Amino acid sequence: MSQARALVVGEALVDIVRRTDGSVSEHVGGSPANVALGLARLGRPTDLLTWLGADAYGALVVRHLEASGVSVLRGAETAISTPIATAHLDAEGAATYDFDLVWDLPHSWDESAEPPLVLHTGSIGAALQPGAQKVARLVEARRPTSTITYDPNLRPALMGSPQDTLPLVESLVLQSDVVKVSDEDLAWLLPGVAPAEIAEEWTRRGPSLVVVTHGGKGAFASTRSGARLMVAAPAVQVADTVGAGDSFMSGLIDGLWEAGLLGADRREQLRDVDPGTVEAILERCARIAAITVSRPGANPPTRGELDHG
Repeated sequence: MSQARALVVGEALVDIVRRTDGSVSEHVGGSPANVALGLARLGRPTDLLTWLGADAYGALVVRHLEASGVSVLRGAETAISTPIATAHLDAEGAATYDFDLVWDLPHSWDESAEPPLVLHTGSIGAALQPGAQKVARLVEARRPTSTITYDPNLRPALMGSPQDTLPLVESLVLQSDVVKVSDEDLAWLLPGVAPAEIAEEWTRRGPSLVVVTHGGKGAFASTRSGARLMVAAPAVQVADTVGAGDSFMSGLIDGLWEAGLLGADRREQLRDVDPGTVEAILERCARIAAITVSRPGANPPTRGELDHG
């Protein structure tokens, strides 16, 4: 039997980071790519299906991800150029983004014949056409065999109005088993509605677990079986917040994997997940995110750092 794997679908790009002191640096980024990186560093076999150019930035992305064990799936077609995001950091290290990208998926790609245990998607890859439509079809096709996880990780500069974006987000929420979303995303998407209220509504309609992250204030979880819980975030000196939510997402997938709750055949067990299990997983996710924000860029911890840190 082949080894269980995760399939992450979405954008990988190069972040050009501009700081308030005038310094500029380049890092591999993109929310799904960061999730794949985090999973691989936690020791999980991980494939990334993305859309890169046959250029120097594309080669940089592949080298960076493969160095941590991610398998970047190759398709017959490539992008005209590798996507670029310019991140402008404020004095507190929080980032705002400008993008230069086109998003699509190849028609076919080299992937294991064994279905993935989990398919994760989100952010630009799940929202920007023409690729988003293909991602939605892929989610639908894999749902009979794989756990579906989703992080909207919204980019308003690319996604139009909240009114335009909400139907797309909710259609993917309803297809998903696990949703992780930030309080900032919800404030933009559904202004004036309490994040916990949205999470509870979503779990009534589809997912087994919805987690709302509140940055340094911790995370809230709502389960399909009716549990509601909050975990605190560890106090930490913040270098920047780049990749923090993505590393939390990696930890969430990894924790559910460790608990034996991934795979379509475990969907019933995931729906009935014990609140204590969720709390332990979220506390570990918060530790992972705290390590990530304590150092510059999207640099999530390895399993060894997490276990012995």
